[in-house]
Amino acid sequence: MSKEQKLNWAILVTGWGRNAKDTIEIYQQGLLKKSEIKLLIYQSLPCGAAEAAEKAGIASLRLLRKDYDTAENYQHCIIEELKSRNIDYILLLSFKYIIRQEMLQAFPNRIVNIHPSLFPSFLATTTAIQEALEYGVRISGITTHIIDDKIDEGTILCQEPIRFEENETFETAYPKFAETGPKIILDTINLIERKYFND
Repeated sequence: MSKEQKLNWAILVTGWGRNAKDTIEIYQQGLLKKSEIKLLIYQSLPCGAAEAAEKAGIASLRLLRKDYDTAENYQHCIIEELKSRNIDYILLLSFKYIIRQEMLQAFPNRIVNIHPSLFPSFLATTTAIQEALEYGVRISGITTHIIDDKIDEGTILCQEPIRFEENETFETAYPKFAETGPKIILDTINLIERKYFND
C-alpha cells in the first residue's frame, strides 16, 4: 500500500453506538492519519452513531436483521455493501450478532472487535463488567482483538486495564469504560495502520 493511500474502515453497530459515536468524533478531529471511515451500518433507532456519521459526512446504512430470513442472508447483504465500498477493515462496536463464516472468509483477519474485559477473562458474555464486579476482581479493562470463528477469541491487538475501587458498582464503573473506549480504539487503529505502512 502506497503512502498516499489510506485504509478504508466500516463500523458495524446494533445499539445506540456510544463507542461508534466516539470513534467517528475521533476521525472528525483528524486523529486517524492513515484511515478513512467510509461506512456505518446500524440497526437501532435512535442511534447516536448514525447522527454522528451524518454530521461527519460518512455514509450510513440501516439494515435490520428481521428483514432477512436467515443470519447468513443478513450478513451476505452486509458483505456486498462492504465490498462495494472497497472496505479494508471492519470495526465491530457493540454489534450483537455472531459473525458468520462467509464474512470471516471475505475479510480474513480484518474484523476487529472490542470487548469490556481483559482477555482471557469474562468472555462470550454481554455482561462482562457486571460479572467482573460480582466475581470481585480488582482490575478489569478493555480488549480489542481480531475475531475468528470462536466467540471472543482471536488475536489480541490492544488491552487497557481499568481498576475497580472498593464498593465499585456498575454505575460507577461504566463511565471508566466509556472514557477508556475511545483511547483503545484509537490505539488499535494506529497499530493496524503501522502494520500496513511500516512506520
